[in-house]
Amino acid sequence: MTNAQVDVTNTTLGNGLRFLTKDSTFYVQFRLRIQPNFTGTYVDATNSFQEDWSIRRCRAKLDGWVFSPKLVYKLEYDLAGNYIRDAVIKWNFAGQFHLWFGQAKLPGNIQRITSSQTMQLVDRSIMNTQLNLDREMGVQLHHSLLLGNMPLHWALAYSQGDGIRDRGRSTGGEFTARVEAFPLGTFFNDGRTTETDMERERTPKILIGLAYDHNANGFQDRGSWGTVLTETRSLQAFFADITFKYRGIYFLGEYGHKEATDGSPSVFDSAGIRTGAVRTGYGYNLQGGYLFKNNWELAGRYSAFEPEKETGRTPLTESTFGISKYVSGHNLKVQLDFSLLTEQYRPDAYRSRLQVELAF
Repeated sequence: MTNAQVDVTNTTLGNGLRFLTKDSTFYVQFRLRIQPNFTGTYVDATNSFQEDWSIRRCRAKLDGWVFSPKLVYKLEYDLAGNYIRDAVIKWNFAGQFHLWFGQAKLPGNIQRITSSQTMQLVDRSIMNTQLNLDREMGVQLHHSLLLGNMPLHWALAYSQGDGIRDRGRSTGGEFTARVEAFPLGTFFNDGRTTETDMERERTPKILIGLAYDHNANGFQDRGSWGTVLTETRSLQAFFADITFKYRGIYFLGEYGHKEATDGSPSVFDSAGIRTGAVRTGYGYNLQGGYLFKNNWELAGRYSAFEPEKETGRTPLTESTFGISKYVSGHNLKVQLDFSLLTEQYRPDAYRSRLQVELAF
């Protein structure tokens, strides 16, 4: 390693190991994170309790730049699931224009864009679970600008539409667009993609986001991921979200709607027998909390999903209360939350979760 130098000047958790060549033509940062998790679910009507101990996430990340900080790369590997999540090159080719090529998250709803490392509660909402877009292989164009004095950011993406683990079946493509407005200025330290007001914004900050997605001839029930279908369906999705931060106060509101654009959400086999349906309908997520000066946080969430009736699925709700202790921001934290989960025509369930996040 005679041609490289190791940066050990900042040993803060989450910074990982960093290497820079002597001629400054190559930089790499290596990071790891793990999420040991316990989930217990109790159903009062049947007096049953189910427990699950797991490594919820275990990820290895490599990112950095080659030749110039204008040509960056990101690799993320899921050690628990044994597959590649991100493998993308990002080129800042002019001004605030950035061209991405590879596999990465699509610019959909804000909670899906936000890393699972920086969640305010143990995990994302049921609205996100039912309607999010996830990752794709393709190209993206990102641009930041000012409209008067208001910062804006927009992103366009064209991708294969098959997801990241089962490619080659779709005969269409996927188009995604997102625009973000910051009427009170941008968040400190790129806090737009971090839940909880960890930076304790000195002045109120708001993000308003809108997104659209169209996936042509998808073969999975959520479009680019989910259960494989017996025939393809084209889906379009709309998302709107708002994020607010101010002096430890955090609020997130999201709405999502997904529908089939080429007929019924139901799918059939070659004999004309109904075999299932795509996951269409609408949902929303409302959550917020307050971070005390001792780095304890109290947070709550109410989220719901209302499926399209023809799909045969039932409405879902989630009411959650959470407590978090941030030892070193989102890099070392302990989170505990309790939820009431309802599903129409089924007994209510009470869920408790305990999770530790360690990123280094």
